[in-house]
Amino acid sequence: MKNLSQKSFTLLGFGAIGQAVLEGLKNRLDVVASHIVVRPERVSAVQAQVNALYPIPVVVCSQVPQDAGLVLECAGHSALKAHVLPALERGLDCAILSIGALSELGLLEDLELAAKRGPAQLHLLSGAIGGIDALAAAKLAGLKSVQYTARKPPLGWLGTVAEESLDLKNLRAAQIILQDTARQAARLYPKNANVAATISLAGLGLDLTQVCLMADPEVTQNIHEIHAQGDFGEMHITMMGKPLANNPKTSALTVLSALRFLNNQVSRVTI
Repeated sequence: MKNLSQKSFTLLGFGAIGQAVLEGLKNRLDVVASHIVVRPERVSAVQAQVNALYPIPVVVCSQVPQDAGLVLECAGHSALKAHVLPALERGLDCAILSIGALSELGLLEDLELAAKRGPAQLHLLSGAIGGIDALAAAKLAGLKSVQYTARKPPLGWLGTVAEESLDLKNLRAAQIILQDTARQAARLYPKNANVAATISLAGLGLDLTQVCLMADPEVTQNIHEIHAQGDFGEMHITMMGKPLANNPKTSALTVLSALRFLNNQVSRVTI
């Protein structure tokens, strides 16, 4: 019988998401972080921070250790090439949250090839969006169309190319800032790409999934809408996710999706 008594994992990154994941496991003995991987210049500071916050000893380092089990990525797009790709080659299962990075041509294929060589599995976590299980299931029967619309308060688009065409600080009515494919959305808005890319990879792919990004002064939360049609029927999903308390740019559900995945590693019944 498979031993599910305890699962250790290596955490890539210790920003807002990584810290929230570790906090969510603070009282768990069945799922524990054994290592945290950060940039070399951050190792000492993060080690001191973790020692003060986490009751179980954790080694902070700059590379995925040779004896790692599962690897959970919360570090951002650059970590996929720097750490996930070689980890898969070594036969280590990996779960990633930076799905938007897979809009880069050839990267998903490179990761899949590395997983085959391992052999290992790459798990794409649902992150801030729901309904991914239904969309992936509907794909098996045939999808005809998938449309994703993201509405954010205007200030949520500060620091993006939307500033070049819109006065975001003084916007009075909802404005479409992009209507294109998911791949183009990910290219132009990489920091907002994870949800669009996740929906795409579960469904029709980056080049056939239609994306509409909107700045809307009437909303106070990030609103995600999915509309899919196919042989399965029709699906409408609307989500209004709350942000992390310590990082308003990150959805709390992103952290919860990672915790759910880790919980499933030690549960006899999963859903």
